Order: sequence, then C-alpha cells, then structure tokens
Amino acid sequence: MIRGSLNAKRRERELEELAGDLRVDIAVVGGGVTGAGIALDAASRGLSVALIEAHDLAFGTSRWSSKLVHGGLRYLAKGEFALARESAVERGILMTRTAPHLTRAMPQLFPLYTNTSPARQALVTAGLQAGDALRRAAWTPSSVLPRPRTIPAAEALALAPGLDRTHLRGALLAYDGALTDDARLVVGLARTASAFGARILTKLRAVGITADKVRCQDRISGQSLEISARQVINATGVWAGELVPSVKLRPSLGSHLVLSAEAAKIGATSVNVTVPGESNRFVFLLPQPDGRVYLGLTDEPLDGAIPDVPAVPESDVDFLLKVASSALARNLTREDVIGSYAGLRPLIERPGRSADLSRNHAVLTDPNGVITIVGGKLTTYRKMAADAVDAAMKATRLHAGPARTDRLPLLGAAQRAKLSTVDAPTRLVGKYGTEAPRIAALGEVDRALGERLCANTEITAAEVVWAVRHEGALDVEDVLERRTRLALVPADAAAASSRVRELVDKSLTGVT
Repeated sequence: MIRGSLNAKRRERELEELAGDLRVDIAVVGGGVTGAGIALDAASRGLSVALIEAHDLAFGTSRWSSKLVHGGLRYLAKGEFALARESAVERGILMTRTAPHLTRAMPQLFPLYTNTSPARQALVTAGLQAGDALRRAAWTPSSVLPRPRTIPAAEALALAPGLDRTHLRGALLAYDGALTDDARLVVGLARTASAFGARILTKLRAVGITADKVRCQDRISGQSLEISARQVINATGVWAGELVPSVKLRPSLGSHLVLSAEAAKIGATSVNVTVPGESNRFVFLLPQPDGRVYLGLTDEPLDGAIPDVPAVPESDVDFLLKVASSALARNLTREDVIGSYAGLRPLIERPGRSADLSRNHAVLTDPNGVITIVGGKLTTYRKMAADAVDAAMKATRLHAGPARTDRLPLLGAAQRAKLSTVDAPTRLVGKYGTEAPRIAALGEVDRALGERLCANTEITAAEVVWAVRHEGALDVEDVLERRTRLALVPADAAAASSRVRELVDKSLTGVT
C-alpha cells in the first residue's frame, strides 16, 4: 500500500462515510494550493478534515501561475516589506524542506544595453541586492539560490544565445525559485494530507455552505449530500464570493504564452524584459524542464462573470510578443506560439490599478460564521493555510497544536543530496522525487507502460497509470490538463488523448 494514494475507490469509500453521520473538524471547500494546504495543515495537527472540490485538484488559478516561487522582490519595490520577507521565508521553506524535489533555482538575466541608463542599472542592482538580503534573512543558503552578480556580454550570450547582440554590454544575473509544475505541488499537498487522514473529494460541488455544513452534489453520480463539520473554510479563490456574497474580490487576469525552445533560444536561463514606461514591471521568458518557454505575464482587471477556464485575450498575445521581442535577436510572431493559458488572481477589492493591488491575504469571517481565505499568492500558500486553520480553531475552540508544515516534507521530498542519488531518470525525479523509482518500475515490468504517449513528449504511459492509481485522476481531462500538463500544447494533447483514454479506462477498472 502506497502512502497517500488517491483513487476512485478511496473517493467512493470516503464519500460514503461523509454521507452518513460522520462529522469532521474542518471542511475546506476548494482544491487549489490554498485549500490543499489547509487540508494538510489541519490534518497534520491531528484534526479530521474533508476537502471538497467541484472539479479536480489545481483546477483553477493554482495551475495557471508562472511556476515561480517568488522571493518578494516586487513587494520590496512597493514598500511592502513584511510581505516581501514573508515571501522570502516561504520560498526558503519550499525549496529546502517542503518540496526540494519540485523546486529549482531559476537563473534570471536582466540585459543591459548601451541605452540602459546608469540610474536604471543602479535601481535594478539595488533591488537585486535587497532581494539577496531577504534570502539571507530567510536563511536560504547560497548553494540553493546563488548571489546576484553583474556579467559581461559574452557570458550573457552564452547563457541566453537568443538575446539581441546589438549594443548589448552585459547583464545582471540573479536567481529566484521555480517549480517543476504548480499543479504537481497541489497534488503533492493533497496526497500528503491524505496520508495524515484527510478525505480528499474531487468532482464534488459545494452548492451552499454555512459555518458547520456544506451542501454538495456529486458530479459523478448526481447524488446530493450534506457534510457536517465543526468549521467550514471557503478557499475557492476567485469564486469565493459565489459561496459567500459578503466577500468582495477584484479578479486580475494574468496571461502566458507557450513557445518552443527554438523560438526564443534562451537555454535554461530566464530573461526579464522591462515593460516600456514602467519602472518595476517586467515580461518574463521562463524556460521549462521540458525545453519549452513560458512567456508572461499580464495584469489586467477582469469584469463580469468569472469563467471556469479563462481565455488569453488577443491584446495580451500582441503585448507579450512585442515586449519580449525587444530583447531578442529575432522578433517573436504568432507562429511561434504553440499554446497559451491565463489565470485569475483573487485580489481583495480596493481602489487602484489591479497591478498595484496588494498580494497580501486576508482571513474573513462572514456573519453566518463561514471563514474565507482570499488574496495571497502561490508562494505563501503555507502561511495562508496556517492562518485559516488558526482562525478555525479559535472560532470553534478546537484543540490542536500549532502549525507544523514549515518542517513537514511532502511525499517524495528529500534533501537535494539524497535526490541526486535516487535510482531513476532525472526527469522523473524532478516530478516525483523519491517516488520516481516506482513509476520507472511500472515501465520495466510492462514494456508498453515505458513507452512515450506521443512523439513530442517524454511522458510515458506509466505516468498515466500512476496518476489514476495514486494521484486522484478520475478521467482523461484530469490527466491531460493537470497531471501531465500535455494540454498546455493542444497539439500534444490531441496526439496523446487516445492512448491516455485507453490507459485511464483500464486503470479505473483495475486492468493495466
């Protein structure tokens, strides 16, 4: 029996328990990074937990990030020192204790040209030095995140050959944290919570909540049920106001484009390009472990109804391509775009531009007693979760110890030195950590499971089987969209869908 396994049989059993007379301590609605973080925080304190998610783990904003673990540099520039320090601390916890297997140092180039003013260079340099001071204050070693430095043009071009060489006189090189994949972090949180006894229930829609009850509808069977809890926590992100109307949010849309490695030619180093007319805003070219590059991001208010899956506006495509091209040897065009995605930030409603709104989080208690956690960002999910559980304990006089997630590794996590000795392909270790040999073994026992799903990916059939047996994937969409992320490039998803469907159907019936 593998610890923390999520699958259809476990879901059926736990759903039956909750439909009966079982009353849990905490019911958290929302299966994104915050909801999964709350489930882990509460369960690891010894509380009984049910997580209720209408779609799938990481269905919403949590899978649409830049895949960065920010150190808070942007917040320093705005004078939000407490938020900047919190970000740096949480980044260090993720990279050194919680999930070393899912994180890595991302080198970041800030190109310097002959028309880059001394004042501009000094401003960026000061910001990077301040960010490094935050790293040191958070006790994140330089072996994990190296110190920033100035490099000559030749070194900048060696790191990122696709840079525009004309008038390039050097670059600033700094480091921030990056995730292998944001959806994998959410799955890891949920599985670790389940290992502590949390009940993780996807495809279960909350249709109404009070302080101690969640009315639900099972989207698979159509069954209606009511889940009882000592405290209900609303962690549905941008949709929080639909369950608790007193919560007022101002969603902001962040768009990304997916490019092939050949389009930008930046190697393994990200390139930060200043947005014209902005002193502290950049467009990022972010290389990924699979060789692709994510180009982002925008920050525009979204008006009207909140979609389940946001679309990238055409104006954002043009904006991102134009700004990024200003630092590259060749102009990027729409033909270079092989995929796109957009996410919605759950910002607390306040006056001002959405780009200027604080990324602080807030724990709100409705007059009916429901606790809602909103705002924040992926990097600080753990602190958000701890604050929400603390509020629930105070409201209900639940007795449990303080949060322990700052020293609790996720399933598959280990120190980097140990990860380097795991007997499995590096690609698998970067996704599954110490569990990687289990996935590799599936392909060794059955050669067909070791085969790639399609020509343009290294992802194998074994990973699909693992997703269904142990990661809570219940259908083809769960696998393509969130366990493998093949759907980020529609052509890849189309090429793999038939094989994935066959594997999912066989895995759900116990035949592989």
